[in-house]
Amino acid sequence: RSAERLLLAALCSVCQALQDGMLFPTESPSREVKDVSGLWIFRADESPERSRGFEQQWYKSPLAETGPVIDMPVPSSYNDITQDAQIRDFIGWVWYEKDVWVPARWIQDRGTRIVLRVGSAHYYSVLWVNGVKVTEHVGGHLPFEADISGVLRQTSGNQCRITIAVNNTLTLETLPPGTIQYMTDRSRYPAGYFVQNTNFDFFNYAGIHRPVLLYTTPKAHIDDITVETTFSDNIGLVSFNVSVLGSSKAAVKVTLSAQDGRCVASADGSRGVLKVTDVNLWWPYLMHENPAYLYSMEVQATAEDGQTDVYTLPVGIRTVKVTSTQFLINNKPFYFHGVNKHEDADIRGKGFDWPLVVKDFNLMKWMGANSFRTSHYPYAEEILQMADRHGIVIIDECPGVGIKDIRSFGNVSLAHHLTVMEELVRRDKNHPSVVMWSVANEPASEMPPAGFYFKELVSHTRSLDSSRPVTYITASNYARDLGAPYVDVICVNSYFSWYQDPGHTELIGLQLNTQFDNWYGKYQKPIIQSEYGADAVPGLHSDPPMMFTEEYQKTVLQNYHNVFDQKRKEFVIGELIWNFADFMTSQSIIRVVGNKKGIFTRQRQPKAGAFLLRERYWRIANETGVLPTWARYPCL
Repeated sequence: RSAERLLLAALCSVCQALQDGMLFPTESPSREVKDVSGLWIFRADESPERSRGFEQQWYKSPLAETGPVIDMPVPSSYNDITQDAQIRDFIGWVWYEKDVWVPARWIQDRGTRIVLRVGSAHYYSVLWVNGVKVTEHVGGHLPFEADISGVLRQTSGNQCRITIAVNNTLTLETLPPGTIQYMTDRSRYPAGYFVQNTNFDFFNYAGIHRPVLLYTTPKAHIDDITVETTFSDNIGLVSFNVSVLGSSKAAVKVTLSAQDGRCVASADGSRGVLKVTDVNLWWPYLMHENPAYLYSMEVQATAEDGQTDVYTLPVGIRTVKVTSTQFLINNKPFYFHGVNKHEDADIRGKGFDWPLVVKDFNLMKWMGANSFRTSHYPYAEEILQMADRHGIVIIDECPGVGIKDIRSFGNVSLAHHLTVMEELVRRDKNHPSVVMWSVANEPASEMPPAGFYFKELVSHTRSLDSSRPVTYITASNYARDLGAPYVDVICVNSYFSWYQDPGHTELIGLQLNTQFDNWYGKYQKPIIQSEYGADAVPGLHSDPPMMFTEEYQKTVLQNYHNVFDQKRKEFVIGELIWNFADFMTSQSIIRVVGNKKGIFTRQRQPKAGAFLLRERYWRIANETGVLPTWARYPCL
């Protein structure tokens, strides 16, 4: 209970407008990056109140001096690393520590700013350096950082002990929400026994999920860059806004270069517009012969003392618009034929892993997918950078999943939700692959508070970024959904012949047509089938098809596709299969070692549905007639 109170207090304290930028750390003539991921030491606080670490101030001395520790890789979820079921299912505070060496020149040069950045930690984190608290952060899936220059220069030597305490407890006010239930029947449960209840269907992996970095900037540094793009005929326009901290009179120069290194535009000043003649637009994969074209925008900020900071940002020039029946990228109709994903894999859980990321992109391109949704939380920014480079379009979703309790629509929840959207937009606003924001997944949007809640949430998101449409993913009845009037695109999840009328695939056509006609008839907005599918245990077969077999999954998909092919001529603008790959869930009587709705196994091997989708997606792509020869005839 003390952990819940501490989390609530933190939520209240951080629900305020964000001031600083969150540029991805990159090296340049003025910046260095040191990755301090790898092997850390770890301890779970197993005291009844999960508070012993704070009471005994574990952060003030090496963690090994206050009790037993084990090795823990970073990044990874801690849950599947050990053979201990208590660690796998642990709820509460865990403690990480690592000693790192900071280059002496960083500390000696007082004009150098030293920053410690955590890519993400789930869920609530407190960070100390050499026993001094430097920051805390509420929420998983997004980065946080702290300037630790002063702390390092106050201590002797250049060794740096980093301590991070992470708490995965979910409450009614967190995103995603949850509840802690204490079991009071002493004939069945020991004193103090509790469980974490959630309303989402994926495992609540926890730990430090993304890289931990040390990086430097000059004291007067580029804090944030905002880019918006448009074009007219062959002229591209790049509007930029550069924020510089540490100097009130810094001279800013912006240079835009093509992929061959040619300077195509430049300007002086922190705000302006770059004009690009004979522009190469950023096009999605399979939509153009030269997809995913990226320019390089170099920003230089020179302070009064002559010190210069340099930051380079990839820029894709493209536009996004929505009509009542179409989604337009660069004024051309775009049809989403893609996947929903999870950050999920064996052993590492949600831990960032480059081999897995590259494999997944290769599989998506193999099957002809042009898009994915970051269900149900923001993914690592490295994944968005890959999408930028490969032309894969993204619906960028915040962790607003499982909002089912009316108490989660309160003011504290709304304030935190607004802050999370600010963090998400601040991080991802410059990625051309991101074409739409999703503020929630399957909330209880028929509840009376939902109308005001989503009106505020969508409006706030639009105020942060007016260049992209906003949606949320609904599974509600069209007539009772109180948030749908405020979104730009209707995204609907439905599982006909699975959760409804299980086994009856003959009903899919009628029910899906009715769904589409009802939603469009009421709201006159384009529709994406944002989830559909069926579980398939790999290698399980039956003819005639039966539930959980590969044949049944394939039959479900075929029946959905028949309707999609009719409705995409009208107002349906996309289809995203649930799911790209099998993923882990909590243990329950309806899940056999996880959710099996993937068209690939958790080990990324294809089921029959993957080949069906591959044939379909390439056929849809080939209908555009703009693909190069190598893409028109993939080896099926």
